[in-house]
Amino acid sequence: MDRKSEIIKATLELASENGLASVSMNQIAEKLGISKPALYKHFESREEIIKTMYSFLRNQAKQSIAAGEINFDMLSDKVPLEKILTHMVDSYRSLCTNPQMFQFYKIIMSQRTIDIAATEIMVMETKAMIDATKKLFYALQVKKIADFPDSDAAAISFAMSVHSIIDLECDLNQLKNANNDAGKGIDKNMMKNFISEFCRLYGVKGVKTNGKK
Repeated sequence: MDRKSEIIKATLELASENGLASVSMNQIAEKLGISKPALYKHFESREEIIKTMYSFLRNQAKQSIAAGEINFDMLSDKVPLEKILTHMVDSYRSLCTNPQMFQFYKIIMSQRTIDIAATEIMVMETKAMIDATKKLFYALQVKKIADFPDSDAAAISFAMSVHSIIDLECDLNQLKNANNDAGKGIDKNMMKNFISEFCRLYGVKGVKTNGKK
């Protein structure tokens, strides 16, 4: 493991233990057993470490699901719209629930109201998801697989809904692991039902939406 990777790992461990806001350059240097000036040779600031950690973990998680990414050139009306959207959602869910990435997200979400670096990362992540969805929806529109009155607005609506449902799924899973029944009665098929309804609304008539024309 190179020095930058060691710094990222140490920062993640410190943030998990004490919260992101409490992590300082002094603490990171002390945990690694190096001097503060030596740390500054690799990163100019704590904020740079956090941003690099986000990019590093996200790229690692993306590599683990690279085979599941959508090939836009392969999109056609022979592939059901519901299958395309489900594939996209499953890929994003895998990214979010990657063990290290999930640990990082928990830290960031808990600190975003008090730490500007955490706030910036949450905005970057949401923007990345919206941009990816806009790109997909534009391709679906061009290939006449879906018909959106406004593909950008539809992409934002879809991306933010998926984001919220995945957050809820993570919360429900945490409650389940703690034997807490606060989530009892919440539809466990919320994502599937949402995607099905979205396809019903925007799928092109005569083109497969869920495997049927």
